Amino acid sequence: MNKLAVVKIGGNVIEDEEALQSFLTHFAQMKGPKILVHGGGKKATIMAKQLNVPVQMVDGRRITDAQNLDIITMLYGGKINKNIVAQLQALGCNALGLSGADGNAIQAVKRPVKTIDYGFVGDVTGIHAELFTILLERNFTPVCCAITHDQKGQLLNTNADTIAAALAQGLSQHFEVSLWYCYEKQGVLENIEDATSVIETITPKQYKKLRAAEIIHSGMIPKIDNCFEALEKGVLEVKIGAPEMIAGNIQHTTLILDDE
Repeated sequence: MNKLAVVKIGGNVIEDEEALQSFLTHFAQMKGPKILVHGGGKKATIMAKQLNVPVQMVDGRRITDAQNLDIITMLYGGKINKNIVAQLQALGCNALGLSGADGNAIQAVKRPVKTIDYGFVGDVTGIHAELFTILLERNFTPVCCAITHDQKGQLLNTNADTIAAALAQGLSQHFEVSLWYCYEKQGVLENIEDATSVIETITPKQYKKLRAAEIIHSGMIPKIDNCFEALEKGVLEVKIGAPEMIAGNIQHTTLILDDE
Protein backbone atom coordinates (compact mmCIF):
# COMPACT_ATOMS: atom_id res chain seq x y z
CA MET A 1 0.00 0.00 0.00
CA ASN A 2 1.41 3.40 -1.02
CA LYS A 3 2.05 6.11 1.53
CA LEU A 4 0.01 9.33 1.35
CA ALA A 5 0.60 12.64 3.10
CA VAL A 6 -2.41 14.87 3.80
CA VAL A 7 -1.07 18.29 4.75
CA LYS A 8 -3.17 21.18 6.09
CA ILE A 9 -1.62 24.63 6.05
CA GLY A 10 -2.72 27.27 8.56
CA GLY A 11 -3.95 30.77 7.81
CA ASN A 12 -1.03 32.61 9.40
CA VAL A 13 1.35 30.90 6.97
CA ILE A 14 -0.92 31.77 4.03
CA GLU A 15 -0.84 35.41 5.22
CA ASP A 16 2.98 35.53 5.12
CA GLU A 17 4.20 35.41 1.50
CA GLU A 18 7.74 34.41 2.46
CA ALA A 19 6.57 31.66 4.83
CA LEU A 20 4.08 30.39 2.24
CA GLN A 21 6.73 30.25 -0.49
CA SER A 22 9.08 28.36 1.83
CA PHE A 23 6.31 25.90 2.75
CA LEU A 24 5.28 25.33 -0.87
CA THR A 25 8.90 24.68 -1.84
CA HIS A 26 9.16 21.98 0.84
CA PHE A 27 5.73 20.60 -0.07
CA ALA A 28 6.61 20.35 -3.77
CA GLN A 29 9.74 18.37 -2.86
CA MET A 30 7.84 15.78 -0.80
CA LYS A 31 8.13 12.35 -2.41
CA GLY A 32 5.07 10.27 -3.20
CA PRO A 33 1.36 11.07 -3.31
CA LYS A 34 0.22 14.11 -1.33
CA ILE A 35 -2.81 16.35 -0.80
CA LEU A 36 -2.79 19.95 0.41
CA VAL A 37 -5.73 21.48 2.31
CA HIS A 38 -6.06 25.21 3.01
CA GLY A 39 -8.49 27.77 4.35
CA GLY A 40 -7.92 31.51 4.41
CA GLY A 41 -10.13 32.92 7.13
CA LYS A 42 -7.94 35.93 7.93
CA LYS A 43 -7.98 37.08 4.32
CA ALA A 44 -11.76 36.59 4.25
CA THR A 45 -12.14 38.76 7.34
CA ILE A 46 -9.99 41.52 5.81
CA MET A 47 -11.95 41.48 2.54
CA ALA A 48 -15.29 41.50 4.38
CA LYS A 49 -14.22 44.64 6.27
CA GLN A 50 -13.12 46.28 3.01
CA LEU A 51 -16.57 45.54 1.57
CA ASN A 52 -18.36 46.66 4.77
CA VAL A 53 -19.76 43.17 5.31
CA PRO A 54 -20.17 42.33 9.03
CA VAL A 55 -18.16 39.37 10.32
CA GLN A 56 -19.47 37.48 13.34
CA MET A 57 -17.41 34.88 15.21
CA VAL A 58 -18.57 32.59 18.01
CA ASP A 59 -15.86 30.67 19.93
CA GLY A 60 -13.47 31.16 17.03
CA ARG A 61 -15.96 29.87 14.46
CA ARG A 62 -17.31 32.06 11.68
CA ILE A 63 -21.02 32.66 11.22
CA THR A 64 -21.37 32.33 7.44
CA ASP A 65 -24.27 34.32 6.00
CA ALA A 66 -24.85 34.64 2.24
CA GLN A 67 -22.57 37.68 1.85
CA ASN A 68 -19.70 36.07 3.76
CA LEU A 69 -20.16 32.85 1.78
CA ASP A 70 -19.71 34.84 -1.46
CA ILE A 71 -16.47 36.34 -0.11
CA ILE A 72 -15.20 32.96 1.10
CA THR A 73 -16.00 31.32 -2.23
CA MET A 74 -14.17 34.05 -4.17
CA LEU A 75 -11.11 33.86 -1.94
CA TYR A 76 -10.84 30.19 -0.99
CA GLY A 77 -11.95 28.69 -4.29
CA GLY A 78 -10.49 31.49 -6.40
CA LYS A 79 -7.60 33.74 -5.47
CA ILE A 80 -5.95 31.74 -2.65
CA ASN A 81 -6.42 28.32 -4.24
CA LYS A 82 -5.28 29.33 -7.71
CA ASN A 83 -2.26 31.26 -6.40
CA ILE A 84 -1.16 28.17 -4.48
CA VAL A 85 -1.74 25.94 -7.51
CA ALA A 86 0.23 28.31 -9.77
CA GLN A 87 3.15 28.48 -7.33
CA LEU A 88 3.23 24.68 -7.02
CA GLN A 89 3.21 24.35 -10.81
CA ALA A 90 6.21 26.71 -10.93
CA LEU A 91 7.94 24.37 -8.46
CA GLY A 92 7.35 21.31 -10.64
CA CYS A 93 4.41 19.93 -8.65
CA ASN A 94 1.41 19.11 -10.88
CA ALA A 95 -1.21 20.62 -8.58
CA LEU A 96 -4.95 20.62 -9.26
CA GLY A 97 -7.25 22.95 -7.32
CA LEU A 98 -10.51 21.56 -5.97
CA SER A 99 -13.51 22.69 -3.99
CA GLY A 100 -15.78 20.06 -2.50
CA ALA A 101 -18.17 20.48 -5.44
CA ASP A 102 -15.53 19.68 -8.09
CA GLY A 103 -15.88 16.05 -9.04
CA ASN A 104 -18.15 15.66 -6.00
CA ALA A 105 -14.90 15.65 -4.05
CA ILE A 106 -16.19 16.46 -0.55
CA GLN A 107 -19.83 16.21 0.49
CA ALA A 108 -21.39 17.90 3.51
CA VAL A 109 -24.66 18.88 5.14
CA LYS A 110 -25.57 22.31 6.42
CA ARG A 111 -24.93 22.37 10.15
CA PRO A 112 -28.24 22.03 12.00
CA VAL A 113 -29.29 24.92 14.21
CA LYS A 114 -29.00 24.08 17.92
CA THR A 115 -28.09 26.96 20.20
CA ILE A 116 -26.30 28.83 17.37
CA ASP A 117 -27.20 29.27 13.71
CA TYR A 118 -23.85 29.09 11.89
CA GLY A 119 -25.46 29.83 8.53
CA PHE A 120 -23.92 28.24 5.45
CA VAL A 121 -21.46 26.09 7.37
CA GLY A 122 -21.04 22.46 6.36
CA ASP A 123 -20.29 19.31 8.33
CA VAL A 124 -18.50 16.72 6.18
CA THR A 125 -20.48 13.58 5.39
CA GLY A 126 -18.14 11.91 2.89
CA ILE A 127 -15.36 12.20 0.35
CA HIS A 128 -15.09 10.82 -3.18
CA ALA A 129 -12.21 8.44 -2.48
CA GLU A 130 -12.17 7.08 -6.04
CA LEU A 131 -11.67 10.57 -7.49
CA PHE A 132 -8.71 11.29 -5.20
CA THR A 133 -7.22 7.86 -5.81
CA ILE A 134 -7.38 8.33 -9.59
CA LEU A 135 -5.80 11.79 -9.39
CA LEU A 136 -3.03 10.62 -7.07
CA GLU A 137 -2.27 7.56 -9.18
CA ARG A 138 -1.87 9.85 -12.19
CA ASN A 139 0.58 12.05 -10.27
CA PHE A 140 -1.76 15.00 -9.74
CA THR A 141 -1.57 16.75 -6.37
CA PRO A 142 -5.03 17.86 -5.20
CA VAL A 143 -5.13 21.26 -3.50
CA CYS A 144 -8.41 21.43 -1.60
CA CYS A 145 -9.94 24.65 -0.34
CA ALA A 146 -12.27 24.79 2.67
CA ILE A 147 -15.50 24.70 0.64
CA THR A 148 -17.81 21.69 0.45
CA HIS A 149 -21.26 21.17 -1.09
CA ASP A 150 -24.54 19.52 -0.13
CA GLN A 151 -25.13 17.81 -3.54
CA LYS A 152 -28.24 20.02 -3.94
CA GLY A 153 -26.45 23.04 -5.39
CA GLN A 154 -25.45 24.73 -2.15
CA LEU A 155 -21.81 25.54 -1.36
CA LEU A 156 -20.84 25.41 2.32
CA ASN A 157 -17.99 26.89 4.35
CA THR A 158 -16.25 24.05 6.17
CA ASN A 159 -13.40 23.94 8.68
CA ALA A 160 -10.16 23.11 6.85
CA ASP A 161 -8.84 21.01 9.76
CA THR A 162 -11.97 18.87 9.52
CA ILE A 163 -11.63 18.50 5.74
CA ALA A 164 -8.02 17.35 6.14
CA ALA A 165 -9.03 14.78 8.76
CA ALA A 166 -11.94 13.55 6.61
CA LEU A 167 -9.66 13.13 3.59
CA ALA A 168 -7.08 11.28 5.68
CA GLN A 169 -9.74 8.96 7.11
CA GLY A 170 -11.51 8.36 3.81
CA LEU A 171 -8.28 7.49 1.98
CA SER A 172 -6.81 5.30 4.74
CA GLN A 173 -8.40 2.24 3.10
CA HIS A 174 -6.34 2.90 -0.04
CA PHE A 175 -3.10 4.35 1.37
CA GLU A 176 -0.94 4.42 4.49
CA VAL A 177 -1.89 7.96 5.50
CA SER A 178 0.02 10.53 7.52
CA LEU A 179 -1.91 13.66 8.53
CA TRP A 180 0.16 16.79 9.15
CA TYR A 181 -1.22 20.07 10.49
CA CYS A 182 1.26 22.85 9.67
CA TYR A 183 0.95 26.23 11.36
CA GLU A 184 3.17 29.05 12.57
CA LYS A 185 4.28 27.38 15.85
CA GLN A 186 6.74 24.49 16.32
CA GLY A 187 3.96 22.36 17.78
CA VAL A 188 1.36 22.50 20.53
CA LEU A 189 2.91 24.71 23.23
CA GLU A 190 2.74 24.23 26.98
CA ASN A 191 3.34 27.97 27.41
CA ILE A 192 2.09 30.17 24.58
CA GLU A 193 4.72 32.79 25.50
CA ASP A 194 7.57 30.27 25.09
CA ALA A 195 8.01 29.12 21.48
CA THR A 196 10.29 26.28 22.62
CA SER A 197 7.80 24.71 25.07
CA VAL A 198 6.58 22.11 22.56
CA ILE A 199 4.52 19.22 23.96
CA GLU A 200 6.13 16.38 22.02
CA THR A 201 3.39 13.77 22.46
CA ILE A 202 -0.28 14.03 23.37
CA THR A 203 -2.29 10.97 24.40
CA PRO A 204 -6.02 10.97 25.28
CA LYS A 205 -5.16 11.00 29.02
CA GLN A 206 -2.71 13.90 28.61
CA TYR A 207 -5.24 15.73 26.46
CA LYS A 208 -7.84 15.66 29.24
CA LYS A 209 -5.31 17.09 31.70
CA LEU A 210 -4.14 19.79 29.25
CA ARG A 211 -7.72 20.85 28.59
CA ALA A 212 -8.58 20.90 32.29
CA ALA A 213 -5.56 23.14 32.90
CA GLU A 214 -6.60 25.31 29.92
CA ILE A 215 -3.20 24.81 28.32
CA ILE A 216 -5.12 23.54 25.29
CA HIS A 217 -8.18 25.68 24.54
CA SER A 218 -10.13 27.55 21.85
CA GLY A 219 -9.33 26.59 18.25
CA MET A 220 -6.77 23.97 19.24
CA ILE A 221 -9.52 21.80 20.79
CA PRO A 222 -11.37 20.93 17.55
CA LYS A 223 -8.00 20.46 15.80
CA ILE A 224 -6.88 17.83 18.32
CA ASP A 225 -10.34 16.26 18.41
CA ASN A 226 -9.96 15.79 14.64
CA CYS A 227 -6.53 14.24 15.20
CA PHE A 228 -7.82 11.59 17.61
CA GLU A 229 -10.78 10.78 15.37
CA ALA A 230 -8.43 10.32 12.41
CA LEU A 231 -6.27 7.87 14.38
CA GLU A 232 -9.35 5.92 15.46
CA LYS A 233 -10.41 5.61 11.82
CA GLY A 234 -7.24 4.20 10.34
CA VAL A 235 -4.81 7.11 9.88
CA LEU A 236 -1.31 5.93 10.82
CA GLU A 237 0.33 9.14 12.01
CA VAL A 238 -0.80 12.62 13.02
CA LYS A 239 1.58 15.53 13.68
CA ILE A 240 1.15 19.22 14.48
CA GLY A 241 4.05 21.60 13.90
CA ALA A 242 5.79 24.25 11.84
CA PRO A 243 5.81 23.98 8.03
CA GLU A 244 9.45 22.88 8.04
CA MET A 245 8.42 19.55 9.57
CA ILE A 246 7.33 18.20 6.18
CA ALA A 247 10.96 18.45 5.07
CA GLY A 248 12.25 16.88 8.28
CA ASN A 249 14.05 20.13 9.10
CA ILE A 250 12.92 20.71 12.67
CA GLN A 251 13.73 18.88 15.85
CA HIS A 252 10.45 19.29 17.71
CA THR A 253 6.86 18.64 16.67
CA THR A 254 3.78 17.38 18.47
CA LEU A 255 2.87 13.76 17.77
CA ILE A 256 -0.72 12.75 18.58
CA LEU A 257 -1.04 9.20 19.91
CA ASP A 258 -4.26 7.25 20.38
CA ASP A 259 -2.94 5.04 23.21
CA GLU A 260 -1.08 5.63 26.45
